[in-house]
Amino acid sequence: MNVTIRMKRKAEVKGRVSTPNYEAAYCRVVGCQNPARAATGEGLDNRFCRPHAEHYARHGSPYRKSYTAPEVRPYRKAAAHWIKANASDPWIVNALQRVRGLYATAGGHVEAFRLRGLPPEERAKAAWARLRKAGVDPVKVLADVLAVEMIIRDDPQADHKREFKEVQAAKLVHRMASGTHKRWGEGASATELHVFPRSRGRVLRHLGKDALEVGELVVDHHQDALPKAPVPKEAQR
Repeated sequence: MNVTIRMKRKAEVKGRVSTPNYEAAYCRVVGCQNPARAATGEGLDNRFCRPHAEHYARHGSPYRKSYTAPEVRPYRKAAAHWIKANASDPWIVNALQRVRGLYATAGGHVEAFRLRGLPPEERAKAAWARLRKAGVDPVKVLADVLAVEMIIRDDPQADHKREFKEVQAAKLVHRMASGTHKRWGEGASATELHVFPRSRGRVLRHLGKDALEVGELVVDHHQDALPKAPVPKEAQR
C-alpha cells in the first residue's frame, strides 16, 4: 500500500470514527444502558460502550475480571507439582519442548522501552525472548497454562470463551517476563530506570494463543487428571 492510499484510508477511518453512527445499538453487556462507542463518535465498535470495550481489551471478557495473583497461586503450585511428578509423560515432555521452541524462535532480546511502535505479534515474541533471557523454567510456563484451565474449571461464573483463556494465560506469562531495569551511578545520586510493557490488547491475544498451544495436548489427554488446587488458608476462615 503506497503512501497516498494509506493516507486516504487513514482519513476515511478518522472520519468514520468522528461521525456518530446513530443506528448502533446499546452496549451488549446485560444491564448496561450506555450506547455503543460507534453511536458516540468515539470509535467504530458497535458492540460495547467505552468502559466495557476497555475492560474487554484488558481482561479478554467484557464482564469477567482477570483472576488475581492470590486466586491463581494455589493452582499454579498444584500444577507445577503435578508436572514434576509426571515429568516422563510424553505429552508433558512435548509441552516443555514447545516452550523451549518459543524461546528459541522469539528473536533477539528487546528492551521494554524499545517496544513502542512494534506490531503486537513482535511485542509478544519479545515477551518470550525476555523469559528466555531471564532463564525462566519452561515448567513454570506450562504450570501457568494449566492453572488457567484449572481455575476456570472450578469457577462457576467463569467465561469459557477461548479468548478469555488466552488473555488469562498471557497475563500470567507476561508477569513472569517482567520488564527492563537499569541503574546508573552509585549511592544517592544513582539513576534508575524501570519500564514495564503494558498488559492489554492484541499483544495479550498473540501471547495467549502461543501459551495455550503449549499445553493443549496435555489438557486434551489429562483433563480429568489435572489436580485440584488446595483451598487457601484465608478462604478456610
